[in-house]
Amino acid sequence: MDYQKLVELAYEAQEKAYTPYSKFQVGAALLGKSGKVYLGCNIENAAYTPTNCAERTAFFKAVSEGEKEFVAIAIVGNQQDVGPDECSFCAPCGVCRQVMMEFCDPDTFQVVLGARGQDYIVYTLRELLPLGFGPADLNMNKKVD
Repeated sequence: MDYQKLVELAYEAQEKAYTPYSKFQVGAALLGKSGKVYLGCNIENAAYTPTNCAERTAFFKAVSEGEKEFVAIAIVGNQQDVGPDECSFCAPCGVCRQVMMEFCDPDTFQVVLGARGQDYIVYTLRELLPLGFGPADLNMNKKVD
């Protein structure tokens, strides 16, 4: 799947965001190795702490359906009622980056950031989380450099 199509799917997910408090709507489209795409949006809560990000919503949907290997995720986000010329790129928060680290190879997993009226930019997870802690770090036989 091309990145532009993945970004378009992230915008579809963004339309379902539940953001009565921040009015900042985020959408994510997660591409599994199977080729299936899982959509997620941010879902706010009056108590704030139970709020869930779009990226984690997509990951949790995928894992709950049996997918545990991923290729890329496209993320879009902006304040409600913002025009296309005012949009900027929306990077995943630290918690979402950590969830990505749990399921993705940080050197190959692609994080695609899209913004209306602009092209997209692509990072590897390693670029966004250079010293990420993942399942390999719990391997007690791992040699430390």
